[in-house]
Amino acid sequence: MKYFTEEHSEQAVLGRLSPDVDPRFRQIMESAVRHLHAFVKEVEPTMDEWTRAIQFLTATGQICDDRRQEWILASDTLGVSMLVDAINHRRPDGATENTVLGPFHVSGAPQRANGDSICLDQKGEVCRVSGKVTDEAGRPIAGASVDVWQTNGDGFYDVQQPGEQPSMNMRGLFTTEWDGRYAFVTVKPLPYSIPTDGPVGALLNAMGRHAMRPAHIHFIATAPGYETLVTHIFVKGDPYLESDAVFGVKESLIVDFEPDDGAWKAGFDMKLKKTD
Repeated sequence: MKYFTEEHSEQAVLGRLSPDVDPRFRQIMESAVRHLHAFVKEVEPTMDEWTRAIQFLTATGQICDDRRQEWILASDTLGVSMLVDAINHRRPDGATENTVLGPFHVSGAPQRANGDSICLDQKGEVCRVSGKVTDEAGRPIAGASVDVWQTNGDGFYDVQQPGEQPSMNMRGLFTTEWDGRYAFVTVKPLPYSIPTDGPVGALLNAMGRHAMRPAHIHFIATAPGYETLVTHIFVKGDPYLESDAVFGVKESLIVDFEPDDGAWKAGFDMKLKKTD
């Protein structure tokens, strides 16, 4: 195709791809162009509607900074993050399931001793979390790294309230003992709203969807020779388990949070898959 026509639009674009491009890149771009052109032909957007779509994409990029990633939020709320995660982390029965990383992970969490608290602002109801990291057969993995983070007792991550919350509040890095055990003190997590003051919030509102996430705690477990596990635990009985704004809930990750001598406790064992 030398010239662009409505009928053969995708062929015109794909014909401009150089034969020397990376084969995987070619596969991705060919599929992206075909699907995008098919979408446009199906919905036949007006010029005003397409302009609004471009404005949404522009605004999504403009609101991103080193503390906020609106594109991850968009991917999460459209279920794309969970789909990509599921495709890339197909695990055998018995291995702990992955779920989305989310936009609020921060690298460089402080190393803490097992049993230490990650709560620096003294808000919320005290909760003790403990468990083991093992292989698929249940054999303990000593020296595994367990990175945890969550919202504080008001339902906000530290990066959402710079200057109000202490830096690295509700974050910590723990190392499993000889028997694979880890433990930390935190606060019972609360359901919270994802940010709605940007273009993703406007999109959710236009779709008639709420922005709530069920109460949860994030985990990343790593150990040499094993696949990295990115996951959450969710509070059993939370009202948003079946309507999580980012589709992150898996039944195997719903955990009982039980009263424990004036506080709360939860247990979570993680089974890692060996690398191929």
